[in-house]
Amino acid sequence: MTHFHIPIPANATALSDCPALARRAGVGHVLVKVESGRPFGNFKILGGMTAALRALARITGLPVAQLQMRRDLPRLICASDGNHGLAVAAAANLAGAPATIYLHHSVPRARADRIQTLGASIHWVAGTYDDAVDAAVEAAGVDGVLVPDTSSDVNDPIVRDVMSGYATMTDEINVQLAASGNTISHQFIQAGVGGLAAAMAEGLPEARLAIVEPKQAACVAPALAAGRVVRIEGALHTCAEMLACGEASAAALAILARHNPLLVPVSEAALLQAAEIMREVDIHTTPSGSAGLAGLLHVASSGHLKELAGLTRSSTILLVATEAHPDAFTRSLDIELSAARNFAAHFFPEMGLPDGAPSTLNA
Repeated sequence: MTHFHIPIPANATALSDCPALARRAGVGHVLVKVESGRPFGNFKILGGMTAALRALARITGLPVAQLQMRRDLPRLICASDGNHGLAVAAAANLAGAPATIYLHHSVPRARADRIQTLGASIHWVAGTYDDAVDAAVEAAGVDGVLVPDTSSDVNDPIVRDVMSGYATMTDEINVQLAASGNTISHQFIQAGVGGLAAAMAEGLPEARLAIVEPKQAACVAPALAAGRVVRIEGALHTCAEMLACGEASAAALAILARHNPLLVPVSEAALLQAAEIMREVDIHTTPSGSAGLAGLLHVASSGHLKELAGLTRSSTILLVATEAHPDAFTRSLDIELSAARNFAAHFFPEMGLPDGAPSTLNA
């Protein structure tokens, strides 16, 4: 695996050229955006943290830099499989606001512990991620500010802020591609509720989009087929824990429908294998983080799907390794919070950014 040594935005995560993955897939290049370098080790900080801070600023009428001057900030509330809740908890910590994160019982205890370390409280919900979403919506209706990454309202402003934050990634990629002289022909992007895939589709419109979902928790494909949000019933158990969603985001669907994506459901075995293959090229991620690779290898193994996708030996593929593997995550809370604060200052310049302060944590 090699990294492009090019002038890129100071807070950009690495875009890595992985020839071993390209050989496996029978394509020209595979580029991997490695999001383990973000504060807290995943891409959700781009959306959840920035959207939560914007929400508090709108409600109070204060600049983000002055939020900590208030002692009566409203409680931030969200549902999560883990990472979105971590990002919202980070926003609450930076602003000095209380936060409650609604988690379903399948969320690993270690993910809940990281959220609690930031000072947020956890409310456990029986059932699936979608049950946690319902519970968070109900709670916010009584007291608090909901910071969702999904909604049945196509115009939900906070969901749109979340996707706008994700678009930071495509801004970085476009700069990195221009500096390296590369172009992308295809992007294989994993989907939970579809927000990341929608942001990638809008930010990289020339690249053919393939949406990759676990077969056991695929909600975007049936929603696109129906032309509306539909809820998938069942336990939604999958090793790709961050993609275990039964209802897609309406705002994301509206965008994805315009891009006519290739829909790629993948098996549990393929998801697990993709994480192992990523590890072989020194990208330590989870089945959720490597789902795009699972989709690429599935398509590459089928003559029919290869033809449908337009994959050739000259294709250049973009993947996103969306999170660090928990076993590879060793940074301290103080380091993470410092990086998150500095990262937020790039979005909200009034916060001020110390000279040389890091807002990514690439090795």
